[in-house]
Amino acid sequence: MAPGMSLQSVIAIIILNTDGSRIYAKYYNNPHHAPNAPSNASSSPYADVKAQKTFEKGLLEKTVKQTGDIILYDSKICLYKMESDVMMYVVGGVDENEVLLYNVILALRDTLTLLFKQSVDKRSIIENYDLVSLAIDEIVDDGIILETDPTIIVQRVSKAPTQDVNLSRVDFSEQGVNNLAQLGRAKLTDWLRQGL
Repeated sequence: MAPGMSLQSVIAIIILNTDGSRIYAKYYNNPHHAPNAPSNASSSPYADVKAQKTFEKGLLEKTVKQTGDIILYDSKICLYKMESDVMMYVVGGVDENEVLLYNVILALRDTLTLLFKQSVDKRSIIENYDLVSLAIDEIVDDGIILETDPTIIVQRVSKAPTQDVNLSRVDFSEQGVNNLAQLGRAKLTDWLRQGL
């Protein structure tokens, strides 16, 4: 495949504590293989956890005392934002559009700020890890940037699931609960009879 013809823009999204411990890390595999590469070769530059942790440690050392938002590290474009006691990174290939990657890091930061309604820190990320994972999956899927508008992402992530049962019609009185228990017993008895 010709260079620049892939939709994949993001190699990794990483959230680290300022002491270097990993809070969240997601590395994306390149969906396209080089024509001469063996079929069993990994398409990710950081295929194992050891290589990922080495990359993360070096990245944190380079960026923890920097005041900018972008660096070139290990032949990758790394955009980062520091919030409270965490560092958020978006890593892309050297030939990727920096402005697009910058929009991803801003969307991540703004989405987490809207979701937590307070400062983004290690504790709030760990306590709401499910929302963080969903938000990142709404922003980037398999390395392809899907959405960068924080309000849309927050709406998708925090939307309550639709319910199949209309709760206004359910009787929550003591008699209603007893009726439900009897129905459950009858269904279980029928199920056991059919199985034997």
